[in-house]
Amino acid sequence: MSEDNSPPRTFKGLLRWATTPPQAWGVYLLAILLVWLLSFYAGTLKPKKTPDASPPPVTAPRS
Repeated sequence: MSEDNSPPRTFKGLLRWATTPPQAWGVYLLAILLVWLLSFYAGTLKPKKTPDASPPPVTAPRS
């Protein structure tokens, strides 16, 4: 009886469990969904307004 259906207890065991064929598809789809949600959230954020503390750009004197 080499198959152990108990939940993995170490990170290495979790990694081994997550890369076996049935779970790998779920982990892959979950990762894609997480990346999509994070990028969607980042796209909805409004950029912060920077204070106008810098002096205006210096232009060459006209002659």
